[in-house]
Amino acid sequence: MKIYIKFITFSFLKSFINIFLVMLSLVFILNILKEIEFFSNKDVSSFYPLYLSLMGTPSIIFEMFPFIFLIATQFFFIKLFNNDEINIFKYSGLKNINLIYILSTLSFVLGLLIIILYYSFSSNLQKYYIEIKNQYSNDKSYLAVINKNGLWIKDIVGNQISIINSSKIKNNFLEETFISTFDKEFKPIRNIISNKIDIKKNKWLIYNATVIENNTSKKIKLFEFDSNFNLKRIESLFSNLSSLSILKLIDLRNNYKMLNYSLVEVDLQINKLLTFPIYFMLMTVLSSIVMFNTKHFKSNTLKIVIGLFFSVAFYYLTNFFNVLGTTEKLHIIVSVLTPIIFLSLINFLMLIKINEK
Repeated sequence: MKIYIKFITFSFLKSFINIFLVMLSLVFILNILKEIEFFSNKDVSSFYPLYLSLMGTPSIIFEMFPFIFLIATQFFFIKLFNNDEINIFKYSGLKNINLIYILSTLSFVLGLLIIILYYSFSSNLQKYYIEIKNQYSNDKSYLAVINKNGLWIKDIVGNQISIINSSKIKNNFLEETFISTFDKEFKPIRNIISNKIDIKKNKWLIYNATVIENNTSKKIKLFEFDSNFNLKRIESLFSNLSSLSILKLIDLRNNYKMLNYSLVEVDLQINKLLTFPIYFMLMTVLSSIVMFNTKHFKSNTLKIVIGLFFSVAFYYLTNFFNVLGTTEKLHIIVSVLTPIIFLSLINFLMLIKINEK
């Protein structure tokens, strides 16, 4: 490896780590304040807010990595400009485009490592964070999971506990459903079998129900069943995908498919993760272009503000297309790739005369 490549690599990594640690510290402090507020009326050790802040911070930082790459690149160039090292590179025959190529390649490799290692780490911590936080939630009367055997729900209404298993979800209906209801001592009360249950509201409408109670079976055309769940709540329970690694997301997708559950959100999450290394690379290129075009500005703060303006604008553009994908106004692949292609075109057009800067 050439000496200047080593220098650029170590300088960029140093800048990246410094910005990462600053962001980590800020998010951690803000998280502590949020957790202290959450536990203010709960009888827990003062260690808990600190503990939960540690577990929740990495997942938030993951969402901030595009900004971390952009700011780290800006500080890398500020150091080069201040020490006049950029001119040394030019005298050595290293063009601006070559410098950007090295930084973008380095960012892409870092992005791969972040997706493979960091995201798996942060998603596991987020999973434990959610589990512990739910233990202290005011609403503990329900539990729902999706696995290879379909949708499972534990629902507590009054003095009755219901275990619900459904093989499929179609629109606002559960299909091939078996409900077992117990008292608080888990003594059986009744079993209900139905192929069609309307769960749009909290009062479920069970059509053509077979009700088994006191060792007798009877058919009921319409049976009303009170629940803590409705379709909206079930969907919201499975909307937090940041607690799942890529492999678990793929497994969840297979389970969703068997259940006939919507794949839109999990497909969007998987595709976003797969394109993140490219996203990080493009943010590095954008930041480099901004710095070359503003290197004669005396104010470093102004340079950073300009870079952040472009990155925030692109962030909202990306979220806009993600919403279009989630609401199925656009195909998932199109909603994920359109912002990436748009940023690539902008970078390409601005790179044409970059060696003259």
